[in-house]
Amino acid sequence: MTMRAAVMNGFGQPLRLTRLPIPKPGPDEILIRLQASGVCHSDVHVWQGDMRPGTDPDPFILGHEGAGTVAAIGAGVTDWAIGDRAGAAWLHDTCGTCAPCRSGQESFCQAQRAHGFNVPGTFAEYVVAKSAYAARLPEGRASDLAPLLCAGLTAYGAVARAALQPGECCAIFGCGGLGLYAVQLATRLGVQVIAVDTDPAKLELARRFGATQTITTSDNIWPLPDHPHASINFAPTPATWGSMVAATRPLGRIIAAAMVSSPVPLSQEWLAATGITVTGTSVGTRAQMAELMALQATTPLRAQITEIALDDATEALTALAQGRATGRYCITF
Repeated sequence: MTMRAAVMNGFGQPLRLTRLPIPKPGPDEILIRLQASGVCHSDVHVWQGDMRPGTDPDPFILGHEGAGTVAAIGAGVTDWAIGDRAGAAWLHDTCGTCAPCRSGQESFCQAQRAHGFNVPGTFAEYVVAKSAYAARLPEGRASDLAPLLCAGLTAYGAVARAALQPGECCAIFGCGGLGLYAVQLATRLGVQVIAVDTDPAKLELARRFGATQTITTSDNIWPLPDHPHASINFAPTPATWGSMVAATRPLGRIIAAAMVSSPVPLSQEWLAATGITVTGTSVGTRAQMAELMALQATTPLRAQITEIALDDATEALTALAQGRATGRYCITF
């Protein structure tokens, strides 16, 4: 039995469409027959070689937003059944013994393994997932659920890390797929959201999704008299840093959620004078995933999703890399 897959064919090169043997789940693993797989900006970083694993997975298949159903069960798995709705997210597994794992912050485990990075991912018709790390999915269209497994979870984790309280104000920098999820999540907490982006079309979506104010700017000057309690960056660029520094009020929080490798200036004098907390967030935990899926089951998050075929995966990666994506791309099988 074989499956269709899009395999890495060299960093930055078009993915190779091929047929591979359907993998078999080992002990404590499940095999998921995928109905959809999101295409994430982290996939772009891996595809371009900006992020490289110590050892390439074999086969090297990108993807970590896979939604489908359980097709086979490995030895020792007792809490999954054939046909259950299941998702394969970024975390394939973690060490389980380090301080972050023991404290419930497993997404910061430095020994974690990820789908599409350390192990084969979801740009294929089937994927193997650790049974303890697979996500339990609610009812709904697979292409709506798949992007939640990373984009939605990252937004959920970032909003949680911002420690927002009802009545506070939060600036969301970058209103692509992740930022628009964050706008909705923060709004549901009773927070006033200021959406910041250079694209008026994305800001219009942010207004539709609950943002109370929008700013079209790339300047390092905050144009509003009100200063947010927290600023969260989802834009994959260091260009937002100056605006976040200018925007955030004293004793506020700045949260880095986008993968930005370029350094930004940081003054210890400014830190001492403002007391601002600067921190980062990494995807999200299994507990947060369960909370997000429970939320999705009752009050679904909205997203602008473009369904594509597996054959179009390279074009989707290219569009994301060039900033041409208008929403979330989702491969459907």
